[in-house]
Amino acid sequence: MKRFILPLLLLAVTFSASAQDYKNSIGIRLGSGYYDLFSASFKTFISEPAALEFNLGFDSDKVLGTGFTNVSFAGTYQHHFPIGDVAGFKWFVGGGAVLSNTFSDIEAVKGFNVGIYPTGGLDYKLQKAPFAFSADVRPTIHIVNSAGYYNGFYANLGLTARYVF
Repeated sequence: MKRFILPLLLLAVTFSASAQDYKNSIGIRLGSGYYDLFSASFKTFISEPAALEFNLGFDSDKVLGTGFTNVSFAGTYQHHFPIGDVAGFKWFVGGGAVLSNTFSDIEAVKGFNVGIYPTGGLDYKLQKAPFAFSADVRPTIHIVNSAGYYNGFYANLGLTARYVF
């Protein structure tokens, strides 16, 4: 019995060490606007193909001389798949939810929103440097849309750069 346990443990460690390119990363996500023009981004792999990404977003703008500020929090599940034989290059699909609040003197844009979205994109981890980059699309459907500003739908594109640790 002992003869089988040690080889199995070594095999498990070998596969877990080589299967994914990184465990955690932190950086910035530039979104297409409204609730997350700029976001702090944290991504962690919870298993070999599965990751969770969290974004704390911010956007500020002027509308007719009056400003608005939007703060958001998004959580996303991503399932990764390798692309060919290119080390560190993957595509992903998944989904998530976003909570946002717009602060403004303009009634048409202020209020609390909740949205859900499917997501898909590409992720690339540099092989000789501790950086990862991704591009994604998150077509968000607002299920709580207090202001009615986007009529329930918002197409969201994003580019992310993260430091890997």
